[in-house]
Amino acid sequence: MSASRHSGTTDAADNADGADNTAAGREGPASDDLLAALLDGMDAALCALDADGSITHWNREAERILGWTADEAVGRQGFAGWAVRTADAAEVEERLLSAMSAPGRQVHEFALLTKDGRRVLVRTQSAAVRGPDGEPAGVYCAFSEVHTQIDLERSIALSEALFEDASWGVVLIDADLRPAVVNAYAARLLGTNRTALLGRPLGELLSQGVEELQSALTHVLAEGAPPAPAELWVSVRGADSTEGERRRCWRSGFLRLASPLAEEPVPLGVGWLFQDVTEAKLAEQEAAQLRFRGNQLQRAARAAGECEDPMEAAGVHLDFALAGFADHALLDVVDLSDGVPQLDPPRLVRAAATPAEAPGPVAPGDRSWLPLRYAEGHPALQCVARTGSVRASASSGAAAGEWARARQWPEDSVHALCAVLRSRGVTLGVVTFLRSAGRTPFERSDAAYAESVAARVACALDLAQTVGREN
Repeated sequence: MSASRHSGTTDAADNADGADNTAAGREGPASDDLLAALLDGMDAALCALDADGSITHWNREAERILGWTADEAVGRQGFAGWAVRTADAAEVEERLLSAMSAPGRQVHEFALLTKDGRRVLVRTQSAAVRGPDGEPAGVYCAFSEVHTQIDLERSIALSEALFEDASWGVVLIDADLRPAVVNAYAARLLGTNRTALLGRPLGELLSQGVEELQSALTHVLAEGAPPAPAELWVSVRGADSTEGERRRCWRSGFLRLASPLAEEPVPLGVGWLFQDVTEAKLAEQEAAQLRFRGNQLQRAARAAGECEDPMEAAGVHLDFALAGFADHALLDVVDLSDGVPQLDPPRLVRAAATPAEAPGPVAPGDRSWLPLRYAEGHPALQCVARTGSVRASASSGAAAGEWARARQWPEDSVHALCAVLRSRGVTLGVVTFLRSAGRTPFERSDAAYAESVAARVACALDLAQTVGREN
């Protein structure tokens, strides 16, 4: 029993000693390996010198910049003759080693030599290395090429300028399609402050155009930046109540952001740069619209000049006016036949119309000259009474078909514009343009165009009535 216990105790002690030795063996190399890994994994070049100026550490980034390996550098006395020109070596070493007696870090710029003899301007940061007794035992020096440092500083300065002073919107969108950083210009266009936008879904910021924007961002994350800027029409929630939900046009460019530290590109989000070009876009559209409508009036005048029947010429003017303007056109004339007194409101008869079933060329009426049963307050009667244009639209709550039938218009009509026909100081009738639900309501610019068409139709109608009385 006694021998067994002794034997067991001895074995346990041996095992404990072995374990301690093993642990000690693991700790030493592991610490050295960890230090070597940390040094070699740094993005900046690093070397260290002892108090005598001998090289003690040299990492892989230093090898990449200068070409000298750690085996070739470690153990050398200073930089003279290999990493620095001999004439400059004393000054360089003096400035580096001065960090041992100076507080904090020292920043210098030196011209170092590469292994193949080229000169490289580097920016260094050096600081003292303290020993166990707290006394300076050496100095470490981290350095990088000056142009690399300047590029980094430029990038940081550019980023700061974009998010502070840029005259266009800059928004960083994360991978979840939520704003991560917003500059002042973008916050102003989005109708709120910079911090309130962060992390909010885009659907909370935009009431219209959010689907197109999200689609563009998703495409950039998956495929990369598009080759040219895109123009997006949006409506911002919470916009100024005086403007309502007026649509805005934002000319937008997109950049995919990827981490430079990953082995493979990992999308960090999208950089969205945009500028409000609404006024310029609307002016461009208005100019294009005016050119088109002017061309239509000129073409209509040439075509109407070839018509023998003045009523046919009136229909030609309406036919050309419909293109890109309205879906239907109705020509109602005041009944001025002999024996018919002037009524108030006057009696209107249909002279020409587009087919009620579908938009198409203007066709003559049935020539029955039966009076139209327009109720009091009908837009056509208002137009005659005012001798001016009248616009009308179905209310949002009312059924469009009922609204149109009550006014004896085609059932798909939702918006109407009536223009009076006057010639030689006499009201001859009314021309009515109708739009379906797929079009926008008539605006003042549309009324001006309708009045130009009505003036030409009135001349043709006056000629037709004159010829008819002579016959």
